[in-house]
Amino acid sequence: MDRMSRSTPPSTAYLDHLVAETAGRREALAGAASVGGTGVPGRPGAALTDGGAPADLVAAVERAADRLEPELAEIVRRLHAHPEPAFEEHRSAATLVEVLARHGVEAQLGVHGVPTAFRAEAGDPAGPTIAICAEYDALPGIGHACGHNVIAASGVGAFLALHEVMTSGAAPAGRVVLLGTPAEEGHTGKEVLARNGALEGIDATIMVHPYGLDVADQVWLGRRLLTWTFTGRPAHASAQPYMGRNALDAASLAYQGIGLLRQQMPPVDRVHATIAEGGTRPSIITERAVVHLYARSKYADTLRDLSRRLDDIAHGAARMTGTDVEITWDDGAHPSLPVRTNRRLTDRWVSAQRRRGRDPLPAGVLSETLAASTDFGNFSFRIPGIHPLVQVSDPDVALHTAEFATAAASPAAVSAAVDSAAGLASTALDYLYDADLRAAVHTEFAEEGGAVDVPAYFD
Repeated sequence: MDRMSRSTPPSTAYLDHLVAETAGRREALAGAASVGGTGVPGRPGAALTDGGAPADLVAAVERAADRLEPELAEIVRRLHAHPEPAFEEHRSAATLVEVLARHGVEAQLGVHGVPTAFRAEAGDPAGPTIAICAEYDALPGIGHACGHNVIAASGVGAFLALHEVMTSGAAPAGRVVLLGTPAEEGHTGKEVLARNGALEGIDATIMVHPYGLDVADQVWLGRRLLTWTFTGRPAHASAQPYMGRNALDAASLAYQGIGLLRQQMPPVDRVHATIAEGGTRPSIITERAVVHLYARSKYADTLRDLSRRLDDIAHGAARMTGTDVEITWDDGAHPSLPVRTNRRLTDRWVSAQRRRGRDPLPAGVLSETLAASTDFGNFSFRIPGIHPLVQVSDPDVALHTAEFATAAASPAAVSAAVDSAAGLASTALDYLYDADLRAAVHTEFAEEGGAVDVPAYFD
């Protein structure tokens, strides 16, 4: 009897995360209730982490952010008016470097292997270091429909506010780095920067993203790109079909295989696919078919599991049709890992935003089906980080739409940039000032798995 089937047991990775997260929520709810809170971590009445910079320093950095409103509005509008796609953000990067120069800050342009990346620093490199990320690439054809112009204004504003306070001699020892990070849309620019040394000497990193709600911690899925190229044997489809091997059949079977896989995928997984090539004429058995896919998942290890299942589908479809398949992962790009959110830093962000009259939603309030991807995850698996969301539009306006592009240049977008600049600056100040907070941040990071070798993770 031929028993060539090689059944592999299902991975327990998703269940392991589910159990751990359930235990974490119970602990958080118990802690909130014990201090008379609402029972919902991060909401009014719940306890936030103690610690941070003195109130006078925090007030000084927030006032500095407020004074920058005219220049942050200029950044929001200038970048919005001249959107540039990934790796082509020359005008945008030059605009941001120009604004920094007005304040006596010399930024290096063309750093870490990317001509449109830039870097500026303030403070003492002998102390702890925190980086603030600024994105500024746009979507082809639809402009700043993801609001990266607001991200840029927020990051530059936070850095300049800190620069003002730190150069006055009032701030603690430590350093803040502003990283201009190109090519997030459809690429993984931050991974390129990281592989070229951008995070060397940096201990933590923070940024903010515009959205339809204020959210402290929302799911960001890991993402990989995948191409299947099936190669068969051409033949006359009527006279000698039996002499052919149909690559389109293989692509079709593989596409159906994805649909069947969805029955067993964890609810945090996503697969999207298109058949980009499927033959030239109906009268010729298709020799070549190409399928492009995105694979996404909430966790790094479940994304790895999903990758292996997709490999099996491609090999199975090729075997069933007598064709060959070439599997190409992340061609011309790098994987994006999920965002690993540091709760201790998130607490400081929430405190800062409440002072601005905002009340960010905690993790678990929004459905995790409302999830996209970002290359910031690759930073957050190397060092502690946060990637909260700030409201610039009505809640029913989706990212990557013309409506959101309009919102990204509105008065609400400018207000969000100023509030975010103040929030990022005070969060960074808390981190630099408070040794106990830093210890808690890094203890949590270690408990979540510590630094990951991102380049080797999917090998």
